[in-house]
Amino acid sequence: MTASRPAEPPSEDLSRLADLYGVATSYSPSPDRSVPASATAVTLTLAALGVDASTPGAVRAALAARERELGARLLPPTVVGWGTGPPAALAALPDGTRLRVDTEQGETHTSAERLPPGIHRLTATAPDGRTATAHLIVAPPRLPAATARSHGLLVQLYSLLSRRSWGMGDLGDLAELAGWAGRSFGAGFVQVNPLHAAVPGAPTDPSPYRPSSRRFPDPVHLRIEDVPEYAYVEDRERLRPLLEGAGRLREAVLTEGALIDRDAVWELKREALELLCEVPLGPGRRAAYCDFLAGQGQALEDHATWCALAEVHGSDWHRWPTGLRDPRSPDVARARSGLMDRVDFWTRLAWLTDTQLTAAQRAGREAGMRVGIVHDLAVGVHPGGADAWAQQEYFAAGMSVGAPPDAFNGRGQDWGLPPWRPDRLADSGYTPFRELLRALFRYAGALRIDHVMGLFRLWWVPEGRPPTEGTYVRYDAEAMLAVLVLEASRAGALVIGEDLGTVEPGVREKLRERGVLGTSVLWFERDWEGDGRPLPPGGWRSDCLATATTHDLPSTAARLSGEHVELRDSLGLLTRPLAEERAEAAADTGEWLALLNSLGLLDGGTGGTDTSSEEAEIQAVHRFLLRTPARMIGVWLPDGVGDRRPQNLPGTWDQYPNWRLPIADAQGRPVTLEDLAASPRLHALMGVLRDGGA
Repeated sequence: MTASRPAEPPSEDLSRLADLYGVATSYSPSPDRSVPASATAVTLTLAALGVDASTPGAVRAALAARERELGARLLPPTVVGWGTGPPAALAALPDGTRLRVDTEQGETHTSAERLPPGIHRLTATAPDGRTATAHLIVAPPRLPAATARSHGLLVQLYSLLSRRSWGMGDLGDLAELAGWAGRSFGAGFVQVNPLHAAVPGAPTDPSPYRPSSRRFPDPVHLRIEDVPEYAYVEDRERLRPLLEGAGRLREAVLTEGALIDRDAVWELKREALELLCEVPLGPGRRAAYCDFLAGQGQALEDHATWCALAEVHGSDWHRWPTGLRDPRSPDVARARSGLMDRVDFWTRLAWLTDTQLTAAQRAGREAGMRVGIVHDLAVGVHPGGADAWAQQEYFAAGMSVGAPPDAFNGRGQDWGLPPWRPDRLADSGYTPFRELLRALFRYAGALRIDHVMGLFRLWWVPEGRPPTEGTYVRYDAEAMLAVLVLEASRAGALVIGEDLGTVEPGVREKLRERGVLGTSVLWFERDWEGDGRPLPPGGWRSDCLATATTHDLPSTAARLSGEHVELRDSLGLLTRPLAEERAEAAADTGEWLALLNSLGLLDGGTGGTDTSSEEAEIQAVHRFLLRTPARMIGVWLPDGVGDRRPQNLPGTWDQYPNWRLPIADAQGRPVTLEDLAASPRLHALMGVLRDGGA
């Protein structure tokens, strides 16, 4: 057998060209190691950015053109100022250059100093007559710090069933949870999974991290009975079988061991919503709906048009008739006119979902929550979905976001999400990112950004290639952060960055400088630069959300017992012998329990296997979190009742019921929201947080 030849590294010219477009020619999986990207990966990535590097001659021509362009350019397409002085980019302008700034507030300035926050238009005229225009983003220097420490709950909303929900948790349940947790335990927030619109069609991908649209929420989360028009449906007989079906779905999950069936829930809710949308809106409701339509504009029309077309042609726009693949084509305009009733149906659903999201946030704030609902922003969207269709000029065709090989995954990862093109974002003044953030901040007290490192760079994988044959592409993190800080400040919201795993040097420092909180998970907080032992409370950072676990990790009960190792073994996911994995997991847990005991947090020690011992250990873990300086402390809601199962087990697809499990107790029995509210175990754990660990 002939051994495969190593990938050819980029030439010197190709490396220079790549650098000018922010395309990396190597990456470092660890501080002491550098891995070159292949010439093929770099060439394909440049092609996705509209640069021909297919031959040495093409590379030389593209390099010369890019150098001429940059040499002649007065201004980059987007300039950033932090409200503390003139933007740094202006220092490179020739002496005597005249400036004009047209602010979004309608004012005109001849200086770039002391400008109001906003996205402005900057015009520079050099003494030689050259003129350039740019978007000028002026943001506050940093986000305001949280006024006081807060604690709260983390939950996957679909898993939180009540006796009123239709087979999966909904926005009515979220409002109830927020109101109860705020009033009963002084909770400051509830963090949920992404509630973005999913790609329709059965079976729907249950992962909330691969949505059709991040811009608009999913109506599957609606509480049907809370829609005002529900009370005025005249034909109640048409509603009765839908309510009965919802009851059967709910009972199947709660009492018969069934998995959450999102598709079945949506089929019932869609039929119910068809009935509700037949009810005329009252004058006040009609005016509110019209305001929503005007405020969301073209983006909402595009989203609703995609949904209507998907009902006819399927949920992957790449397979639609050619004329419908361009959202601005005459064919789409004609199709929209013919489907106007369906377009209105989908815009109505977006509005109804927005109103219930707003109501959930209001319920939390009225219950005394300082933050309210923490929403989650997924790292990307499905390539066949609504956003990828409506905003396709901003996405890199033929590319997917992922992660390079590392110590934990030697094959790398391909997440199947098309990346934004950094050049197109800059040319637009980051319009799609701004609009996305504004939409989410309408109803979010804080925003968690999944894989926040993506504001700085993303691993692009060429279509048809393994993740090992990708490379990093850099984004203008200064501009991305400026937009984020600007929009969050306007909304009075916090921002939490999910910065777990391998993080490029300097990223956490830059995020902290701008007031973006990080994410710290207890089991990963060790003295990695020293002896590797568990990090004592005083060594933790303050600017973070501190938790014991997340949706992608074992529950605290499973980690304490070692059951997470047994689960992975049963699914064939271990890369070492079971005995080795057990021993390492037990040693890891033992070190943490020893630290908790030494700090006097265990109230009598450990060693037993009964529920009371486990409960004491889980409480001790959270007392420890309270000893850290972390500004936010999060409790994984299933930990409050001893749930053993992770909501998502990375590395599995159909081997494990990811994203389809209800919250359950230590025996695996599903627990309703009403049961949670009456649970002595949850009350005891939340009492630890409410009383500050006393």
